[in-house]
Amino acid sequence: MTLRIESTAFGEGERIPTRYTCDGEDESPPLAWSGAPEGTRSFALLCDDSDAPAGTWRHWALFDIPTGSSRLEAAYTTDETAGATRQAINDFGRTGYGGPCPPPRHGVHHYRFRLLALSVEHLDLAAGADCPEVEAAARPHALAEATLVGTYSRDS
Repeated sequence: MTLRIESTAFGEGERIPTRYTCDGEDESPPLAWSGAPEGTRSFALLCDDSDAPAGTWRHWALFDIPTGSSRLEAAYTTDETAGATRQAINDFGRTGYGGPCPPPRHGVHHYRFRLLALSVEHLDLAAGADCPEVEAAARPHALAEATLVGTYSRDS
């Protein structure tokens, strides 16, 4: 079985609904996953925009997601911790999800939601870790990765 991530709000390559962007409620979309490989002890979820003018913009990082979890409902909390799950500081300078917010008339941006199945239960990160620190700590423990790409633009 292959690790997969999907959303009921948008499909692969589809436009992310305004509700989940800075032009709407700026809440996280619903996500679900399946197919974790044997040996998975936790998950990390990363979301970024590699089309940002100044380089990759990191919108979200969750980590220490328990293996019993297979979904995140829409409007996930922005608290630093929720049960065992922890969240990093995004490039907006706040904890939790920050939705797509590309510059007007900058074309279509691609938002990658990447789920990593990890071989460790917890990442050794201090409170206030940022998204790049989460990815750097998670990568050596990644058993599998699944990606869902949504798009958004502010060209109108």
